[in-house]
Amino acid sequence: MPQSAFLASEYTPSRPEDAAFHIIPVPLEQSVSYGAGTRRGPAAILDASQQLEAWDGISAPGEQGLYTAPAVDCDAPVETVLDRIEAATRRALDAGALPVLLGGEHTVTLGALRALAARAAATGETFGVVQFDAHADLRPQYEGSIYSHASVMHRAVADLGLPLAQFAVRDMCREEGDVRLRHNVIHYDAAHLARHGLPVSPLPPEFPQRLYITFDVDGLDASLMPATGTPSPGGLFWHEALQLVERCLAGRRTVVGLDVVELAPIAGLHHADFTAAKLVHALMGFAQRSHDPQRA
Repeated sequence: MPQSAFLASEYTPSRPEDAAFHIIPVPLEQSVSYGAGTRRGPAAILDASQQLEAWDGISAPGEQGLYTAPAVDCDAPVETVLDRIEAATRRALDAGALPVLLGGEHTVTLGALRALAARAAATGETFGVVQFDAHADLRPQYEGSIYSHASVMHRAVADLGLPLAQFAVRDMCREEGDVRLRHNVIHYDAAHLARHGLPVSPLPPEFPQRLYITFDVDGLDASLMPATGTPSPGGLFWHEALQLVERCLAGRRTVVGLDVVELAPIAGLHHADFTAAKLVHALMGFAQRSHDPQRA
């Protein structure tokens, strides 16, 4: 069955060189440790995107051109898959487009971060990572793999040296708390948000102005997003999540890339697939407006 193009119901797909957004499906599922199904996540998001409205309530990011790349071939050792993700992300950057990755397990993010870190090193521009997730993903390794989905943020901070801010975490081990301290990870865990509300200025002034947003769908509350490998109660609801994104971007005005990962579709449960697709579109809208202050 041919792959759908993101929001093809509203827009004729653009050529790669003409698109502001490159949507990159990555159906990776190699290290999931509880529920399975992330390999079906990208296709489900693309299919559900056909039901989206082009207007997100503030702007229509698709007007700037959407190109849906061929799905990354994930039938290989994880090191090879990461190289392929990095290459796909680099192609988007070379075209002057914003990479939008659809996972797949959270390990997907590392390939994109590698491409962006290499580009940042070449240009002298820094960027930070903003993570929405039920889990800290800061384990040095998990179940024998340093490339586990539970280790992706450890790779980001320890290997790539990227500043990190985490939101809505509610499941983590003691070792990950030590990693947070060692690498100065900013964190607003779910329990803190429940007690104190959403922070007005989540990121300190010294945090990089350019942001990569990674959104594991289990960062949302399990009642809203049950279709994921490890759904967890006590997460974010829709407007809370979007307000946090908006507040992280306030005054920063540059998104360098984004991903939505860990959707594991459940047959017949359309609302979860649609929620993930709408989340992708909403984040694209924030990215569009971060580059165009007149639309903010």
